[in-house]
Amino acid sequence: MPPKMNKHSETVTAKGKIMGTHAPEMPIEVDDETGVWNTDALPMLYVPRHFFVNNHMGIEAEIGAERYAEILYKAGYKSAYFWCEKEAELHGFTGDEVWHHYLKRLSQRGWGLFITEALNVAEGTARVRLENSAFVYHYLQEHGAKVNRKVDYMFTGWFAGALDQVAASQGLAVRSQAIQTQSAAEEGCDVGYFSVSPR
Repeated sequence: MPPKMNKHSETVTAKGKIMGTHAPEMPIEVDDETGVWNTDALPMLYVPRHFFVNNHMGIEAEIGAERYAEILYKAGYKSAYFWCEKEAELHGFTGDEVWHHYLKRLSQRGWGLFITEALNVAEGTARVRLENSAFVYHYLQEHGAKVNRKVDYMFTGWFAGALDQVAASQGLAVRSQAIQTQSAAEEGCDVGYFSVSPR
């Protein structure tokens, strides 16, 4: 029988800082036959952060950050829309509940902590603050300093896709667009910001 895990514990980091830890807060089920991981309504992948971000950085180096951001925006928009649709069906969520559930799950999966500072679905607007970005951490580790550019751009399309799904589910015609206005990878910035507005 495996040992019982404490819900909360403390870990000392390499720099001597005490960091509180806890078990994942989202449900994870693994199919006995296929090994597929599922959370709520969708299959998931569990990969090391360095693996994911190194792949991201490799593609960025080959095609450039601007082109890669365009590709990721479209794919992220589509994926967020789909995710919100499926999660709303599963949990019976409607309206703003879907948006808040989406940002909660993003935060629980290790991408960073996403905080909604403003949201108005009917107007197609939102403002999201990002703390502890997985991308910022990795770029800082790789370069030893801030790279002084926006490195969290993969998230940008997610917010427009999520907002548009919520709007469409309420019969609203508004469609949105999102931009990253600030990254913690930039000098003088401690957090990232994303802004959603009507297109």
